[in-house]
Amino acid sequence: MRIAAFGFRSLPPAKGAAGADKFVLELLPRLVARGHAVIAYNRRYKDVSNNVTEYKGVKIKTFSTVNSPGFDTLLHSFKCTWDIIVNNTADIVHIQNGGNSIFALPLRLFGKKVFISQDGVDWKRDKWTWYARLYLKFSSILTAYLPNEVIFDNVIARKLFEDKFNKKYKFIPFGSEVDVPEDNGDVLERFNLKTGEYYLFVGRFIPDKGLHYLVPAFINSISNKKLVLIGGSPNPSPYEEQIMAMANDSVVFPGFVYGDDTNILMRNSYCYIQPSDVEGLSPVVLTVMGLNVPLIVSDIEENQYAVQDTARTFKKGDINSLAGQINFCEEHYDEMKILAKKASDRALSVFNWDKVVDEHIELFANS
Repeated sequence: MRIAAFGFRSLPPAKGAAGADKFVLELLPRLVARGHAVIAYNRRYKDVSNNVTEYKGVKIKTFSTVNSPGFDTLLHSFKCTWDIIVNNTADIVHIQNGGNSIFALPLRLFGKKVFISQDGVDWKRDKWTWYARLYLKFSSILTAYLPNEVIFDNVIARKLFEDKFNKKYKFIPFGSEVDVPEDNGDVLERFNLKTGEYYLFVGRFIPDKGLHYLVPAFINSISNKKLVLIGGSPNPSPYEEQIMAMANDSVVFPGFVYGDDTNILMRNSYCYIQPSDVEGLSPVVLTVMGLNVPLIVSDIEENQYAVQDTARTFKKGDINSLAGQINFCEEHYDEMKILAKKASDRALSVFNWDKVVDEHIELFANS
């Protein structure tokens, strides 16, 4: 099959990357390994571009876009759609993000099979303006009807769409297993960290990730370890400044870290914390589970579906509840390690990348 993919930021991930970038990082090279031709469309921002033309057999095309949140995606997706149609780069188009659903119409009119991965209820995310949320609600209608198939990575969002539109949709979760180098290299030394002496978060610094709960909860806990916040804001952000202003010397901001270095930091952390208000099925949480690392997550439905009884949960948005779970982790670490082993077993059996690839190939071929 000839497959094109867009709607993410870049492959391999660059500054501002999120779950969609992690997803294509794992999925697209595996599709190539199965014998399919894959082209991925990267974004070039004024200050961010990885300038690659190929990654693990995936052909890369890069188009520039603006730095304005939301509009950057629409402009880039328009360019990708134009290129796919005019230059006939693929027969199958895999689009990340339901906000891009409008482009399914011209693609299908020109004979392309279109598949959209919907990772959550986007219009609930605090990062969007009122008009962006209105557009995303409108896009959900297009998502429901325009593509050949909609793929959900979590059963909660899928049920919401099925109840709203009285249709059935495909559920394919993310995988969990990753390759981690045996040697930690200089990653820990670079950030002045020691194995088992820090809590970790990896992701964008945007309100729905809940960092404004995590930082004060950690500072108010009994822990004398460090809190390491990997990532940042994809665009200049008052929220990022707010988070940094909350911090004290125990909170470390290494910036954006990718690939093996991120996995090494996960593997060596004392505990990973996911404080989100809104999520799809988080690929970071699944990766942490697969790495046998203790985990604390907010009690939103999506997180509870992922971890079930294999992690500690706190009440969403409750700083005291999160601080209490950090204290539990400090005082009952043997129990945390038992939960981590259960999480690893669940992740590697239920959330498997080979199975994910098989299901995508079958869907692309038969829909």
